[in-house]
Amino acid sequence: MTHFLVSETNPAGHKLEDLLNDLRADIIARCAKITHDQRPEAMHVLANNIKVLEHLTEAIHLATDSTKILDRAFGPSQSSKGGPARIGVT
Repeated sequence: MTHFLVSETNPAGHKLEDLLNDLRADIIARCAKITHDQRPEAMHVLANNIKVLEHLTEAIHLATDSTKILDRAFGPSQSSKGGPARIGVT
């Protein structure tokens, strides 16, 4: 069972790339609040957040690519409508 992602048991869930995009937006908003804070701790946290954003962006690209592959091979997901998973063993 998934808690956040759309699945047969969680049709109201989200696509992975959508969750990652929302998370990235939250981190960007947090970064904006500390951009002008010149204390070493704030600068260090900002640098860490920028690295996290780079990783999230790559994860978004990978998740989007996986969705495109599944859409091309099996058509649009029906999980949000209670349909079966397109791949995997249930």
